[in-house]
Amino acid sequence: MELIDGTRLLANRCRRRSFLLGAGFLTGLTITSQWHPVLANSRFSGYPFSLGVASGDPLPDGVVIWTRLAPNPLSGDEMPLVNVPVRWQVALDENMRQVVRRGTVLATPELAHSVHVDVRGLDPDRWYWYQFQTGREASPIGRTRTAPAFYSYTRELNFAFVSCQDWQNGYYTAYRHLAEENLDLVVHLGDYIYEYGPQSGGPRQHNSPEIITLADYRDRYALYRTDESLQAAHAAFPWIVTWDDHEVDNNYANLIPEDNQTEEAFRKRRANAYQAYYEHMPLRESSLPKGPDALLYRRLTFGNLAEFNVLDTRQYRTNQPCDDGLKPRCTGAFDPNATMTGSEQEQWLRKGLDRSRSRWNVIAQQVMFGQYNFNSTPGSAGVFNMDQWDGYVAARNRLLSFLNQRKPSNPVVISGDIHSSWVHDLKLDFNNPNSTTVGTEFVGTSITSDFPTSFIAPVQAALPNNPHTKFFDGAYRGYVCCKLTPECWQSDYRVVSSIVDLNASVKTLASFVVQNGQPGAHLS
Repeated sequence: MELIDGTRLLANRCRRRSFLLGAGFLTGLTITSQWHPVLANSRFSGYPFSLGVASGDPLPDGVVIWTRLAPNPLSGDEMPLVNVPVRWQVALDENMRQVVRRGTVLATPELAHSVHVDVRGLDPDRWYWYQFQTGREASPIGRTRTAPAFYSYTRELNFAFVSCQDWQNGYYTAYRHLAEENLDLVVHLGDYIYEYGPQSGGPRQHNSPEIITLADYRDRYALYRTDESLQAAHAAFPWIVTWDDHEVDNNYANLIPEDNQTEEAFRKRRANAYQAYYEHMPLRESSLPKGPDALLYRRLTFGNLAEFNVLDTRQYRTNQPCDDGLKPRCTGAFDPNATMTGSEQEQWLRKGLDRSRSRWNVIAQQVMFGQYNFNSTPGSAGVFNMDQWDGYVAARNRLLSFLNQRKPSNPVVISGDIHSSWVHDLKLDFNNPNSTTVGTEFVGTSITSDFPTSFIAPVQAALPNNPHTKFFDGAYRGYVCCKLTPECWQSDYRVVSSIVDLNASVKTLASFVVQNGQPGAHLS
């Protein structure tokens, strides 16, 4: 390995007019906290692109492309403290012959040698292919797609949403099938990793105790990212990502942990977790964490057909009421000051919905929005999940009232977290079956995470007490494919036959449609 002075390298290269600097190159320099030497003629102890490639947050003129240099991702053998030049290129063809954009970015130790290139100057609504190179090594080729031009007529959009991929509970066969679907986009709604230590009984185990430090979180992401099916799904489509709780700590709320940690200790843990999340996701620099804080909620538009409002319901929420859990509501569940999103994000969401010119307005978020009374005995006190919107009744009512009064076009909530499949009509008053339906919610099951078999029958028994709930299934794992046209939204619940069989098959368990201008779902 040859180390040369970084200042001299940069000066020499800037003199070469033919050398194209990627936007990420300067980004990499500005976030570097100290000047490291630049590694030239890079030679690695293993394949540096072992974690694959990814793209995300498509715009009409651009997309973020991502990779991370990790020659030995699971051995604890970290990259040296040097900056490594990584070349990137974007092409019109899968053979990378018709290159339209190229540049170089520095992979720095401060970001675990990950790179995030915000490629611009692309044409709207078309497929592109991309690849990275460093030294003599080349990454796999990824495929991505730009969004249609703002408010242009868009005939169709196909996307899938996923969540909850506990490594220890099963194989990612669902991702292998998802990579073969006809999609433009994938939306991940959280629980990309799980923080727990090794647990027996599953087909594979975590490789460390419960994660706390930055090195811990980096290693956990590296473990998950080594999965070939997950890599294939990332390489096939651009992703829009947001987090839930397990990216940090189960059921945490703002700076309140589940575990017995001081606020100071948890603040550091959250900073570590947010840093590692950014390092492993195709996100723009606007989401780069500042200590324990990171801006993740954002809005992406696809022509005049769909607008995605991507929420963060963990970082800003108040503590779960009634001491969390599944139980009757206490007075805290109705507290008007309790919030799932924080006031600033709540106002941002309402303002965006109010101004939207899209046919379908998607609220992409984590925990189940619709009410569900888990008590199957008529006339008895209700039993609700305090970690879901059922524990934040006033905040939910504010949004439901807004949807009823301002009537943004076709609001649809997509959710994850609960490891099971649901469909809800969103009622202005969930306790009145004749109340106005103001929107629709599709809740997707997990990729692998467990839904206890013993819990399925009690949930089914409570369905008659929840007439706005149109569908529930807790037996299958998988993902939801959504086809949007100006006239109709169709959600196909795609499930795999097994999460412990690498050759498991996939099928459509159920399909539901929402007609334009008619909130509420109907079995297709």
